[in-house]
Amino acid sequence: MPAGRSLHRQLLLWLLLPQIVLWVVAAFGAYRLASRHADELADASLLQAARALARQIKPTASGLFVDLPRSAQDILAADPEDRVTYMVSSPPGQLLLGDARLPPPPGTPRLNEPVFFDATLPEAMRVVSLDLHLGAAGAADSTLRVQVARSSAPRELLARRMLLDTALPLSLLIALMSMVVWTGIRRGLRPLAELQQQVEGRRADALDPVQLRAAPPEVGALAGAVNELLGQVQQNLATQRRFISDAAHQLRTPLAGLKGQTELALAATTDPALRQRLQRVHESAQRGARLVSQLLVLARAEPEAVAAQGWASVDCARLVHEVTADWVPRALAAGCDLGVDVADGNASVQGAELLLCEALVNLIDNALRYAGEGATITVRLRRSGDDLWLDVEDDGPGLAPELRERAFERFVRGATTGDGCGLGLAIVREIAERHGGSAQLLSAEPHGCIARLTLPLQA
Repeated sequence: MPAGRSLHRQLLLWLLLPQIVLWVVAAFGAYRLASRHADELADASLLQAARALARQIKPTASGLFVDLPRSAQDILAADPEDRVTYMVSSPPGQLLLGDARLPPPPGTPRLNEPVFFDATLPEAMRVVSLDLHLGAAGAADSTLRVQVARSSAPRELLARRMLLDTALPLSLLIALMSMVVWTGIRRGLRPLAELQQQVEGRRADALDPVQLRAAPPEVGALAGAVNELLGQVQQNLATQRRFISDAAHQLRTPLAGLKGQTELALAATTDPALRQRLQRVHESAQRGARLVSQLLVLARAEPEAVAAQGWASVDCARLVHEVTADWVPRALAAGCDLGVDVADGNASVQGAELLLCEALVNLIDNALRYAGEGATITVRLRRSGDDLWLDVEDDGPGLAPELRERAFERFVRGATTGDGCGLGLAIVREIAERHGGSAQLLSAEPHGCIARLTLPLQA
């Protein structure tokens, strides 16, 4: 199933994207509004200057008298950073004074109605044109056109400042809101992260319910569904374990009776062919009894069974000596040399002694079955940092590297020789994992195999 987009990212996207859009719209709207008011103020200033200039032009009998005193010049140059120019013409288009480069206004201007437009002379300028009557209506020289132009650079600079003054507080507000949203999303999704940690951090056989602190209803419902599923899985596994345990218990008695009867029959018969058949039946009964015994050990290695047995401090040095001593007669009967090498006599672990004893028994039994006659088998115990290594090493033919991991699977045998049933190493790994450790197979030099059981030392 392809992975979808992160819920955290989706929430951030859907919450922050509208804010960014609103920020852009608000900044643009505020800028346009402020720019319009600035243009209105600038146009009002230009119109005031044009009317002031028009008042200084008076008709006389001989023509027009232009009186441009110092006060009018101060009005035209109110801002020293502005470039201000003007033009007076009468009739319109016939220059009387000023800058002849100023263009005429667009369209057909009306008398006493100012016309504002933009021009380039050669820089961008804002121009106001005002047509006025100076004499009798209809006279050729009775119309006066006054034009005043001011550079657009200060207005554009003012517009940029207004944009900056508008966008900066909005940006800070958006950044603050983004941080609040991000923090809120993280806090809101924290129960999901806690649920993920509890599910990911547990072993595959840990089926106890998930516990969440003050989870919201939505996450609580999800946790409840997970707990219901875990409960069903636990119930199914418990049913399977009970079936295996009950079946193993039921099989022990008939198998023991079969072994006893075949031993009696072997002792009573002298026919070689019959003895050979009885011997095969006896070996099959022994293998069946061993399989039943190991199935019972697997049932005892399950988490509930381990918890019921109780944990205590286990002296591993004593355990190694006792188990190895019990197996010396069998090793001699198999033609193998079984010995002990304990580097630390004070090594202890916390666990179930019965299960650890069964794990060591399985390791020794595997070595005797597959190392071959004449092999030397050594049970070693030593520390490695905070761990304890319990090794069973033999100098037999060893095991191919590609089979070392598969040998720990149930009912998988690493060799065709021997009469094992493929559960010994699976039991060893199961017991090791119940004690917080691990089990692995390594190669020995110059040949052979090392079965290592790693257990955490008791603090």
